[in-house]
Parts: sequence; C-alpha cells; structure tokens
Amino acid sequence: RTQEYLRPRNLLKMASEDVEMETSAPEVVEVEEMSVLDALKEVLKKALIHDGLRRGLHECAKALDRHAARLCCLAKDCDSDEYTRLVRALCEEGGVHLVMVDSRAQLGEMCGLAKLDVDGSVKKAVNTSCAVVTDFGEDSQALNILLDYLKKQQA
Repeated sequence: RTQEYLRPRNLLKMASEDVEMETSAPEVVEVEEMSVLDALKEVLKKALIHDGLRRGLHECAKALDRHAARLCCLAKDCDSDEYTRLVRALCEEGGVHLVMVDSRAQLGEMCGLAKLDVDGSVKKAVNTSCAVVTDFGEDSQALNILLDYLKKQQA
C-alpha cells in the first residue's frame, strides 16, 4: 500500500490501462520561404513578448547609448532630420545593425502599437519612427532569416 502511495497517480492509471500507443510516420511539413519584412515582424513580436523591445526616440536613444541594442529599426518617412542623424550615429557608434522600414505607421503596427478589429485587421496604428531590439527572445527561423539578410547587407 505504501508503494502505491509514493507513485504518481498518472502512472497508476497508465499501468492499469493496457493502451497501445500508435506510432505514426513523421509528417512532412512544407516550410514556405519567409520574406525579410515578415521575418522582421515576427522578430519584433517575439522581442515584445520577451520584454526586449524599446519604442520611441527616448527609449531607443537610451538603449543605443548603453550599448544594449542588438537591432534598430528606423522609418524612412521620419519627420525630423536630426532624429534620423542621431539614431544613425548611435547605431554606427555601437555597431548595431540598422533596418529601414517604409513608414512610421507600419513600424508602429509591427511593434504592437495598433488597435485591432474583431476580424484582426488594424483599426488604428500609432506611428513610431524608431524601435530597438535589446533581447531577441528565443531563436527562430525568422531571426535566422533576418540575421542572414543583415550579414549580406553588411558585406
């Protein structure tokens, strides 16, 4: 009686039931090629989940100045030329990769600064001109695609 008490309950159930596990052949999953923009979206989402995403000039400048940044995104349609020069200079000083995004609204949407409808479409997006990734979170296919793209751009 004491031996049964020490064993976990799920082992008791498994031992009492004679169920044969069916082994199936491993399924072949087709992996479609991901674009760099889609990879960037996924990397920014994972960084946001792991609390490794900084948005806005103040937060980004602090992260770049502390050399904590690993990737920087800057919008091409940024209003202020001084803003762009500051971010570019801080990225160059710290050796941080800089990715240019088409619009501020698109970057804001990628960073999670958007309200969504019931069907998942963007209702309203807050514009942001700069975003910095300090922690990628977990390794993924999207991160590998993005890092490969950055290495090709640097070469």
